[in-house]
Amino acid sequence: MKLLRSKSGQFRERPYFDEGEIDRMCADELRKAGLYPKQPGPVRIDRFLEKRFVAPTYADLPDGLLGFTKFDAKGVVEIAIAKSLDDENTVVAERRMRSTMAHEAGHGLAHTAFIAMTNGSCALFAGSVNNDSVLCRDVHGHGRRYSGEWWEYQANEAIGGLLLPCELVANALQPYLVEVGSLLGHTLDPARREEAIAAIAELFNVNPAVSRIRIESMYLLNTGGQLTL
Repeated sequence: MKLLRSKSGQFRERPYFDEGEIDRMCADELRKAGLYPKQPGPVRIDRFLEKRFVAPTYADLPDGLLGFTKFDAKGVVEIAIAKSLDDENTVVAERRMRSTMAHEAGHGLAHTAFIAMTNGSCALFAGSVNNDSVLCRDVHGHGRRYSGEWWEYQANEAIGGLLLPCELVANALQPYLVEVGSLLGHTLDPARREEAIAAIAELFNVNPAVSRIRIESMYLLNTGGQLTL
């Protein structure tokens, strides 16, 4: 991570991550916590939050607010998740909650050092009236267009890095690849693309939208379905 001068907004500088850096950071942090799966499968993201930052709490949050990360000058002091996600007791809600946890962990991993430079104030990120929290309204905007919210883009990148580590997803996709060309390259079988997305979602316990975004962000998918790292 390095700092770039901002051409607009209220920060003179902002964090910048090279391509693949957030993925590597997430994998390294999972390994340090002893929570990197030995084989493709769900990451214990709640346990990761507890070991790396703080145990998540569940709060009655306003409609549309899925969670927030609270900082002081030393780092993360609270991570709250919308209680409605925990109460719903469905697979979709559970997976949405896991994505929210990963998003909040992304703020902690990517932005703690930067926020320390602002003496713990991050209200400008999302209009927090408490002057100390990053409010997160739509973690499933991962992959959407952004309007300058670099902090949300970076936290959303961590959803894939934490819940769908590249190496594990690549291993899990092997049954869905076919050889192509004289050099025996490999491509995702177009006829099985949706099957692969569903399988990855089930295997890693994430919603299909997260699986789709991860596969598309990990690989360059041309019209023929070619997978290129």
